[in-house]
Amino acid sequence: MKKNVIFDHANQLTAGKISRRHFIMTALAAGASLPMAMTLATDAIAATPKKGGRLRQGLGYGSTTDTLDPGTSENGFTQALHYSYGNQLTEVGSDGALRPELCESYEPSADAKTWMFKLRSGVEFHNGKTLTADDVIATYNYHRGEDSKSAAKGLLSAVKDIRKDGDNMVIFELENGNADFPFIVSDYHLIIQAAKDGQIDALSGIGTGGYILDSFEPGVRALSKRNPNYFKADSAHFDEIELLSILDITARQNAVMNGDADVVDNIDPKTVALLARAPNLEILETTGTQHYTFPMRLDVDPFGNRDLRLALKYAIKRQELVDKILLGHGVAGNDIPVSSAMPFLNTDIEQREFNPEKAAEHYKASGHSGTIQLSASDAAFAGAVDAAQLIAASAKEAGIDIEVVREPKDGYWSNVWNKKGWCACYWGGRPTQDWMYSAAYTSDTEWNDTAWKETEDAKRFNEVVVAARSETDDATRATQYGEAQRLLHDDGGAIVAMWANYIHAHSKKIAHGENVAANWVNDGNKIAERWWFA
Repeated sequence: MKKNVIFDHANQLTAGKISRRHFIMTALAAGASLPMAMTLATDAIAATPKKGGRLRQGLGYGSTTDTLDPGTSENGFTQALHYSYGNQLTEVGSDGALRPELCESYEPSADAKTWMFKLRSGVEFHNGKTLTADDVIATYNYHRGEDSKSAAKGLLSAVKDIRKDGDNMVIFELENGNADFPFIVSDYHLIIQAAKDGQIDALSGIGTGGYILDSFEPGVRALSKRNPNYFKADSAHFDEIELLSILDITARQNAVMNGDADVVDNIDPKTVALLARAPNLEILETTGTQHYTFPMRLDVDPFGNRDLRLALKYAIKRQELVDKILLGHGVAGNDIPVSSAMPFLNTDIEQREFNPEKAAEHYKASGHSGTIQLSASDAAFAGAVDAAQLIAASAKEAGIDIEVVREPKDGYWSNVWNKKGWCACYWGGRPTQDWMYSAAYTSDTEWNDTAWKETEDAKRFNEVVVAARSETDDATRATQYGEAQRLLHDDGGAIVAMWANYIHAHSKKIAHGENVAANWVNDGNKIAERWWFA
């Protein structure tokens, strides 16, 4: 009963109905000690979102080639920016559950081929225009257009038609049923933008989000101010947000230690213990779907050779990478982008280990000789260059000569990734297998960074993914996804080397909810919307 009294009065304190002094006196009367009562009061007040202040967020992402086009967003900086000024039809919440965002509800047909999204009423864009179904249709048509370069184009390849039923109902017709379609429409590229004459201006920086973009310097910073008309009354608590691109990990960590940034991401595991001792900082670590990969492009010699790909997969000491690069803040990967946190993981696939004999056998069968280049930069992930050096060292034990090419951090995502034959990469992952495959592995996506499309196994993979998309029986779907994973594991061009935890450091003046999303770095890249100053 006494605990209930304290809990009830804590709610009254956070709601502003009683004073801190009143709460402490009540807690003392209920049997709490004075230090405990004061701590409970402090914790309750800190857990209450407050408005105000400028958030300075240091991100280990960004490039001078970045643009405001959500369709071409390719790193965590622009993703955080787009989330701050825009919204999707649905969103993955901080608890990992899918929920409506610009829509208030969604309903499928019995075969999941038709999806109806009812839009919220009264939502306004930053230019004062009221959100309607026309805006949604124009936005999606932009991404799925014939000449579109949007990374979301592959995600929407199954959309046959989009129409409206009045101003607040949008209806999607799919080629085949897709039980995961509500997850797809939460993709960060698909922020809804204002339409004019059936077209959107993808570079406008105008959305319905919690912040209004004030200035944007690609690869440097972005400044935004709180939207006074935001439809989420309990979100977007800061007066201003300043996103800072700080690619150098030492500079990023110094920024938060010196108070030049309030929160930073991608902390080097080597410095976690040091930062944890700083009296003004807290370390926040989340485990999710982030994985570090080394994609081999099949359309660039010599990676079109299956034996060569297998040789390199067997030539890696994965646990050594986890131990030396992640310092235990993660687990070894198995060349499939599916973790134990995702449904339908094929546990029958044996973990691939370092095997110099098999690596040498496949390398000999490939007929290749000479040096193989591996491009890396810490822009990909903290320690990527060191990881590449470790791969080169272990491959040497199998008689494979790898030259590590240290690439510049700036421009890495536009000049190296998805272009050069073999490089370091990271993926934030996706909540479902279909979404992950559609983002990076199916033949119709712009982000198929392995160009794994033309082999017989790749063609079969695409068939299986399409079939699983419309399958409603879980047992059948598990079998289909199990085959898809086996195909990727045995023939695909992706070396999924590690699953890495997200590690952040933030000022103790910053507060956030009990749940912190792990679907992306930085609380699902929605710190600006979900956190506040204590």
